[in-house]
Amino acid sequence: MNETMTNGPLDGVRIADLTTVVMGPLATRILGDLGAEVIRVEAPDYDFMRDFEPKRSPGMSAFTLNLNRNKRSVVFDLKTDQGHQAMLDLVSSCDVFVSNMRPVALAKLGLAPDDLMSVKQDLIYVGAVGFGSDGPYAGQAAYDDVIQAVSGLASMFSWADGEPRFVPSVMADKVSGLHIVYAVTAALYKKAVSGQGDVIEVPMAEAMAAFNLVEHQNGHTFEPKESPFSYQRLRTANRKPRRSADGWLCIMPYSDQNYQDFFTEVGKPELIDDERFRTINDRVLNVDELYAHVGEAVAGRTTAEWMEFSRRTSIPCVPVVELDQVADNPHFAKVGLIEVDAHPTEGDYHVVHDPVRFASRPNEIRRHAPRVGEHTAEVLTELGWSDEQVGTFANNS
Repeated sequence: MNETMTNGPLDGVRIADLTTVVMGPLATRILGDLGAEVIRVEAPDYDFMRDFEPKRSPGMSAFTLNLNRNKRSVVFDLKTDQGHQAMLDLVSSCDVFVSNMRPVALAKLGLAPDDLMSVKQDLIYVGAVGFGSDGPYAGQAAYDDVIQAVSGLASMFSWADGEPRFVPSVMADKVSGLHIVYAVTAALYKKAVSGQGDVIEVPMAEAMAAFNLVEHQNGHTFEPKESPFSYQRLRTANRKPRRSADGWLCIMPYSDQNYQDFFTEVGKPELIDDERFRTINDRVLNVDELYAHVGEAVAGRTTAEWMEFSRRTSIPCVPVVELDQVADNPHFAKVGLIEVDAHPTEGDYHVVHDPVRFASRPNEIRRHAPRVGEHTAEVLTELGWSDEQVGTFANNS
């Protein structure tokens, strides 16, 4: 840990973080990793994610250790006059305010855009919501599963096996968190050029639906609509990892040359000029039959043999890695994606580093995840509160 390291690309940016669960905390953690000073504002009963099992001490769950690094934590009871004033004082010192509370709740707390822009005219105000404020679902509660369902993501599984299901990952939260990050960085550039702040809405449902439609809108891009809807290569049940003679792998010939090399290698050169597989469009239209040929061929050799062949022919090929074995994979181990570090109160833990790297800056942690309210007095003092006011605040919180 290196608290003196301040040369990140967002060095000098100060963020008030009023977020919970995964989407918001992930976004502000990435901004903190990029050098921003992030001050997380927590309620006295704090984010329930802090107490998810497993944990070694109260409020310091496994989720917390990686979602809240490079942040300071303050506890403000925003329902009290003192807590509300502390929030306004903090915002007045910040460039960015980020929240994923529902707008009606923020308004009741006196934290709507107009409230905060009145104390900081050039503030970048970011509200992450489940559904855009102009639509009939505005204001509805939303968690990851809800957004996977409404955005079309869950339905994609029915293309292969007839039933919708959820991706076993909080994908909507994480994708939406990345939208928060780029929105903040774009607004910071605008502010640097014009001196103006902004009010930004990041709706999860729209973010995820747009994400899903990148390749799948396909023929429906046109008006009137053309066929087919969606990218057909992704719809087949045969698009899946393949069992080799000793394990599982993904081998993905894609270009014309890739398939010429693959068909030659497996003793089926006649398929090179087969009208079903001659061009990429032919292969997409006949992807079920194509992938059936691939799967049949793969089973006859070991994963190492396919890896060696693929390296020679520049065909993408990797073994299937169990998620809990990612840290031990030779590639991820070499690049240092996951490393052991020592938390001052929680002991050794595995840090999952931000994957984006800048040549000008080492991939380091300035601050480990803080305990709840660890920096309340420190931050209030920085905001100009007297020792007496800080002491009173602490006694009332």
